[in-house]
Amino acid sequence: MLTMQTVSITPKWQIHIPVSIREELGLTTPAQADVFVEDEKIIIRPKESKIMRMGGSLSGKKPIRPINIDKIRDYIDYSDL
Repeated sequence: MLTMQTVSITPKWQIHIPVSIREELGLTTPAQADVFVEDEKIIIRPKESKIMRMGGSLSGKKPIRPINIDKIRDYIDYSDL
């Protein structure tokens, strides 16, 4: 679907992305975007967040072994008590 709105460019070359477009694309902040020219048009393409790119790259937690409290007490030095 083509969503088009007119935006202003500030003296610092900033633009405001309208709420309807942000919602349509699911944009959140902070975020980054690629900006390039194609056929005399400015294209702004949202970049996928670093966290989303890392999804699935980390292994899951190792299972926690049950702790036997009797064995822990064998390693405690009670001589200073």
